[in-house]
Amino acid sequence: MAHKTFTGIVTSDSRDKTVTVTVTSRETHPLYGKQYTVSRKYQAHDEKNDAHVGDTVSITETRPYSKTKAFKLTDIVERSKGSIELVNDTEEADKAVTPDTSQRGDV
Repeated sequence: MAHKTFTGIVTSDSRDKTVTVTVTSRETHPLYGKQYTVSRKYQAHDEKNDAHVGDTVSITETRPYSKTKAFKLTDIVERSKGSIELVNDTEEADKAVTPDTSQRGDV
């Protein structure tokens, strides 16, 4: 019997030698025929602590490593490009929203 192989995105790497991988798939309802998205989380063994949050990885079913961990990380398909931090500077935001009335002709 072949081992199951999934490709997903790492959502947590805080534990030692373990990553949480979220795998999303499209399924069709058996009666109504409508497609919907299903997300499943798998705990995978990462021996070298190589994968980080946001990486696209491939995992394969293996012997149980623990109560919740029965997959291992086979390879990293694509590294994360990094995260974007939104900085909310209220003073600059107020200037952008509030019109400057000193240059208007009518007062």
